[in-house]
Formats: sequence, structure tokens, C-alpha cells
Amino acid sequence: MIVYDLACIEGHRFEGWFGSSADYEDQRTRGLLACPTCGMSDVSKAPMAPAVPAKGNSRQEVLPPEAPRPMANTPMSPQVQQALAALAKAQAEALKNSTWVGDRFAEETRKMHYGERDEAPIHGQASLAEAKALIEEGVAVALLPFPVAPPDKLN
Repeated sequence: MIVYDLACIEGHRFEGWFGSSADYEDQRTRGLLACPTCGMSDVSKAPMAPAVPAKGNSRQEVLPPEAPRPMANTPMSPQVQQALAALAKAQAEALKNSTWVGDRFAEETRKMHYGERDEAPIHGQASLAEAKALIEEGVAVALLPFPVAPPDKLN
């Protein structure tokens, strides 16, 4: 995985995780990237500090598996860590009984909305334009708070 610092044209900064630099470019050109703060899809890589590995003879701090992992360049309060963990757990629980439909998400949700297929919990990918069109049609959709990897991309 590659982590990029991203920024929208409004100046909001956020992280994006991608399988490769080609995945980033593909998502950017297809308009799949959007600022989580303002929703703008004009997103680009922000300047990043290079990752410089520690010397081989220096000691690295190793966090135990149950320790919360840092998600920002400043320490998060315990309340924020607990809230994020609860949100991640709730999302994982909701997705247990949901079917991955990939980039057919907009098509499949429309079919359910218009009674062309049985209703069932699904999740997948949609561009910002597709999501806006669904909402304008009155189709019930929700943005997942954490990215979800397609099943064929999981280790």
C-alpha cells in the first residue's frame, strides 16, 4: 500500500491509501477521489516529507498489536481513538451481511430502488457524480467512513 497526502483545491488535506501509484492515477482520472471535508473532486497529491529509514543499528519502538495505531501527525485523544475504533467496528459489522458489487454499485442500487431486483445490503464503488445522481433521484445511499478494499484485492 502507498499512502499519499492529498489536498483539494480548497486547501483541505487528507490521506489516501492506494495499492499502487497507478491505482491513484486511475482513481484521480476517473473522478473517484473526493475531499472528505468539502466533497470537491479536484484532488491532487500534496507535498510530503520523504520517509527516511532508521539506521540499521538503531532501536525501533514496536507497538503491541492491541495498541492504537497513529492516524495523524499529531497524537489523537483517547476519546477520538475510541470513537474511530467504534466506527470501524460498526462498519465491519454492517458489511458482514453486505455483498460487494464493485463499480456496479450505482446500477444495482437503482435496480433495488425501482423494484427491478430484490432489496439486499450491498456495497461497492461509485464516482462522486454517480453518488450525487443517486441522491437526486431519491435513492438511499451512504458513504462509508473508512475505505473498503475489493475482495479480490485483499491479502
